[in-house]
Amino acid sequence: MNRLLNATVTGPLLAFATVLVIVGLTTDRFFDSGNLANLALQVSVVSLVAIGSTIVILTGGIDLSPGSAIALLSMVLAILIKAHEVSLTAAIPLVLLFGGVLGALNGVLSAYLRIPSFIATLAAFSAFRGLAFIPTNGAPLFSLSADLSQVFYGSLFGIPLPFYYIVATYFTAFVFLNRTPLGRRVYAVGGNATAARLSGINVRLVQCLAFIIAGIASAAGAILFAARLNSGSPNYGTGMELQAIAASVIGGASLTGGRGHILGTLLGALIITVVQNAMNLNGIGSSLQAVIIGAIILIAVGIDRWRGELGQAFAALLSKTLRPEPR
Repeated sequence: MNRLLNATVTGPLLAFATVLVIVGLTTDRFFDSGNLANLALQVSVVSLVAIGSTIVILTGGIDLSPGSAIALLSMVLAILIKAHEVSLTAAIPLVLLFGGVLGALNGVLSAYLRIPSFIATLAAFSAFRGLAFIPTNGAPLFSLSADLSQVFYGSLFGIPLPFYYIVATYFTAFVFLNRTPLGRRVYAVGGNATAARLSGINVRLVQCLAFIIAGIASAAGAILFAARLNSGSPNYGTGMELQAIAASVIGGASLTGGRGHILGTLLGALIITVVQNAMNLNGIGSSLQAVIIGAIILIAVGIDRWRGELGQAFAALLSKTLRPEPR
């Protein structure tokens, strides 16, 4: 029981179950098959981008650029297909590669030039969005390709393709973080960068690689964004960086680095998406939705900061409750 309570994913799992119960009681439309199918499509973008955010957070960094990167990369994909008539099979790998380059830029600024990741990615947040507006003076590009829409809306054996993307990417991320030397170095660097350096780990390289992975994850999110609406726009991805960070923190990742579980991130993404979906079903306005999501992020960060004190208080309460009364 003690191991179960202390498991990284236990808290997010219980939170997800609680959210499902509350949402199910507040609206009878949530468990409608059409709404659940729509929910599965909605969570795909957030969950993919959150993989990169989690890996950066595990190294002790932060990435504020995914939303702007999605805008820029969706425009890159649109221009490749629309203006240069590049085939979809060639355009998608090129966008993923360009996403890695954007991530490498963040990594070099943060790891090698020693600019705090918050500042480096805040600058990228502004620069990437600005670059997205330049090619078309802010005008979106529509009707890119009928085949592109199938990337998002297609299905296999009756199951939407985004489900397979999520399973494949999270399985890969789980194996990477838990079964490879580089994945273990990610945790080591986030846990104690000085100790990791003294043990022979190239800390700067690990930090830079984390940002490269985050850039590729943002590129995957941009492709799904573009496929969902069959267009590219400099306005895509607004607020995505906060949703990705929230998914990571709600999923149990510590903002100080070195602690977290990739499956917890998936649960965090599900919680964020379900809450937003429930608010839409209940007719809650976008302004109030932003306030509620902000409160959820604040609570999640608070729980992370007070994890030790809360755990001790809960253990003391449990011990007092289970202690037999003296005869």
